[in-house]
Amino acid sequence: MPHIRPQELVDLSFLLTDAGLRDRDNATVCGVALETIRRWRRLYRRRGLRRGQVHSTVPCPRCGEAVLDRAAYALILGWYLGDGHIAHQHDGVYSLAIYSDHRYPRLTIEIADTLARIKSGGRVHTRQQPGCTEIKLTWKHWPCLFPQHGPGMKHTRPIVLESWQREIVEEYPGRFLRGLFHSDGCRIINWTVRTVNGTPKRYEYPRYFFTNASADIRALCTWALDLLGIAWRQPNPRQISVARREAVAALDAHVGPKS
Repeated sequence: MPHIRPQELVDLSFLLTDAGLRDRDNATVCGVALETIRRWRRLYRRRGLRRGQVHSTVPCPRCGEAVLDRAAYALILGWYLGDGHIAHQHDGVYSLAIYSDHRYPRLTIEIADTLARIKSGGRVHTRQQPGCTEIKLTWKHWPCLFPQHGPGMKHTRPIVLESWQREIVEEYPGRFLRGLFHSDGCRIINWTVRTVNGTPKRYEYPRYFFTNASADIRALCTWALDLLGIAWRQPNPRQISVARREAVAALDAHVGPKS
């Protein structure tokens, strides 16, 4: 069905609706009128058309001839290691699901868009869970792209990147860190009170924390920080901290506050 707007924009509007975004906010993100969002939904419902992208056979970048979007992959790899998992569905089809806090709808949109860039033409599904949004995409080739997939929780088994994955992280360490920190990390504002010329003054300063039970995943985080020359320390066995002013500023360029 022809649209004045690009079909990709129509598909994005449906994806945002499924993710729980209000029509007014959806219109703002898509850059269209509020009534346009509602009209698209009425048209598809009245004509019985499938919303979003149509399923298709997509070749694999590892065992096929497809070209992998390396920047998108670096980002999703970080998110997968933090808040993602792969499950077998049926007939050799797997689902990759990533969970995003419902307080940060823009991150939900970013995850969905990035997944669709890895599996070109894939239709991303979202489902509201208590306190979070599940973003899911099915494909036969997820185990090819994420050989770390296996039984049990990640911290109970070795998590080691293959050489081709390490090359991608070395090329896009900031994207990898963005996925890690937005899944299992946070950016907070610390404060302290100091007396200056007899007057107490409050000073605030941001810092990052990354918390994960897997020693292997923590090591991958610090390795990526080292690639960018960002200073870090480990205040306790499960946590990585970035606190120096110049280090926080450098990480802000790649991660920043959640939204």
